[in-house]
Amino acid sequence: MDLRIFTEPQQGAGYDTLLAVARATEELDFDAFFRSDHYLAMGEASGLPGPTDAWITLAGLARDTSRIRLGTLVTAATFRLPGPLAIQIAQVDQMSGGRVELGLGSGWFAAEHAAYGIPFPDNRFGLLEEQLAVITGLWETKPGATFSFDGTHYQLTDSPALPKPVQDPVPVIIGGNGKVRTPRLAARYATEFNMPFASIADSAAQFDRVRAAVRTAGRTDELVYSNALVACVGRTDAEVARRAAAIGREVDELKTNGLAGSPAEVVDKIARYRAIGAGRIYLQILDLADLDHLELIAAEVQSQTSAWK
Repeated sequence: MDLRIFTEPQQGAGYDTLLAVARATEELDFDAFFRSDHYLAMGEASGLPGPTDAWITLAGLARDTSRIRLGTLVTAATFRLPGPLAIQIAQVDQMSGGRVELGLGSGWFAAEHAAYGIPFPDNRFGLLEEQLAVITGLWETKPGATFSFDGTHYQLTDSPALPKPVQDPVPVIIGGNGKVRTPRLAARYATEFNMPFASIADSAAQFDRVRAAVRTAGRTDELVYSNALVACVGRTDAEVARRAAAIGREVDELKTNGLAGSPAEVVDKIARYRAIGAGRIYLQILDLADLDHLELIAAEVQSQTSAWK
């Protein structure tokens, strides 16, 4: 079971804070550091000192770390044109020595689009589908050949399809609750399917839909199935309550909807996700100043889940 650290910097974190968390992620032997791709704080958070761009952040971390995987959960298709995005990701992959992963979604947060003048069209799933075709098509084009694409939303003519990422292919993560189009898209393009903030029952049902879509598509390789869940772990009830209060959440709600409680409780719940086929968990860490939280999870949760076969 891979445990990955997943951050939400739009809630308020500059690069130095993210670097400290990423370095702790590496030193504590977690598998990866991921971040959201948002430009506006949610809820009552001030968002200070202001948003950071996901791919600029990951470019810096590519040079400031050496082992951990780096990626987005998830980049919105509305934020960037697919051609320049393919270039950005390939470059960050080169800068990291081949450690980048791309989570790509349709985008959903209308307020941040309005706040920063980003178009928010109705047919965002269509944008996502064409972006996946363009990005993977550019990367797959052989050196010396060109790539063209004539879609509803994007048209490319005789692109040199450069630069190339180090990895072939760059892992692509697709996720969500859609019952038909999302599994089909994952079966075509994804190396990993992620269920964000979902119950065990809902995750199991969606994993089954994706597995069926994979079979229908005739794929013979296996996808990684994963979950993203908020983490709030403490050695005592008081420590759990303190960490829950620090992120503005209730303990009982976190135990129902996330990974909260003692290390033993959290290990038990991760085991139940593992039983439905999850091989990777993204631990959403909302208090980025609390590095002791990461140390506890590494010592008393990861130490057990990493031994599972």
